[in-house]
Amino acid sequence: MVGRFGLDKSQAPAVEPGDAPEGLALATFAAGCFWGVEEFFLAVPGVVDAVSGYTGGARPQPTYEQVCSGATGHAEAVLVTFDPTKVSYDHLLEEFWRHHDPTTPNRQGPDVGTQYRSAVFVHDAEQERLAKESLEQYQHRFGRPIVTEVSPATTFWPAEAYHQRYVERTGHGACHVANW
Repeated sequence: MVGRFGLDKSQAPAVEPGDAPEGLALATFAAGCFWGVEEFFLAVPGVVDAVSGYTGGARPQPTYEQVCSGATGHAEAVLVTFDPTKVSYDHLLEEFWRHHDPTTPNRQGPDVGTQYRSAVFVHDAEQERLAKESLEQYQHRFGRPIVTEVSPATTFWPAEAYHQRYVERTGHGACHVANW
């Protein structure tokens, strides 16, 4: 799973919630356009990899065009592989809240649609507990109710190769909605 950058979609297999490499853990976040989400998670010490992709919907092997249509139910998301001895899941949650607006349903900045929803896809009961506690703690920081969904992680489908490390490869900026 580590080092998928540059693989075309046919080479990047789906990732199931329990597929973490030995000694590492997985976390999955949706916070708008995945390019910016991938970029800020890659900068977090202790994060081994971040992969842009699709999750939370019903269609297997979705394409970018299918997800953008809104018909798949998938969100643009980032699968974060991290070393829990170097960074805590709580810290990843802090970064998640800090880098987007969790009060706008199905929207981040100029991006509108269910694929841009705010979501934490939890990989186990402990992540679920921490995500829900974190949501409650952050609620006081926003003037509107947080609409972020906390849902069980499902199959994660890596996005096409041209989406991976987009900001790093192209030098183009990515959407960063908030920096609380």
